[in-house]
Amino acid sequence: MAYREIRKDGDEVLRKKSRPVEVIDKKIETLLDDMADTMYKADGVGLAAPQVGILKRIVVIDVGNGLFEMINPEILEQSGEQDGIEGCLSVPGTSGEVVRPMHVKVSYTDRNGEPVILETEELFARAICHELDHLDGILYKDKAHKMFTAEEIEKMQK
Repeated sequence: MAYREIRKDGDEVLRKKSRPVEVIDKKIETLLDDMADTMYKADGVGLAAPQVGILKRIVVIDVGNGLFEMINPEILEQSGEQDGIEGCLSVPGTSGEVVRPMHVKVSYTDRNGEPVILETEELFARAICHELDHLDGILYKDKAHKMFTAEEIEKMQK
């Protein structure tokens, strides 16, 4: 297990576009393992490679239905709309209200080099969109129509 430093808002790497993964080798497998360990340690539901300083098109997501490791993910279809609160491990202390698709169909390669097509809804669809935005240098706050402090979120949950 290895934990990587999560880059914070203001770090220029978070605003750069990630490159596709050409070969899945031991370095990529180690990165996937480290990203999952880092995400779980930080109590997150998703993490993109740029958040740990690596400009590769890789994300890990676990919204409660197991770990999904996505290499070179691409949204094929999206439909519907959901408006909800998002936070980000790279933007601590704030949350924002963001409109995302309700349904997403995504293609990616798994760690074994196998192609996968996955259809998701609700929170999982939101997490995919959020993490894939990171791969293009976009933070959720860029799309938020309302921002909240941690204190405001805490009051809303009471």
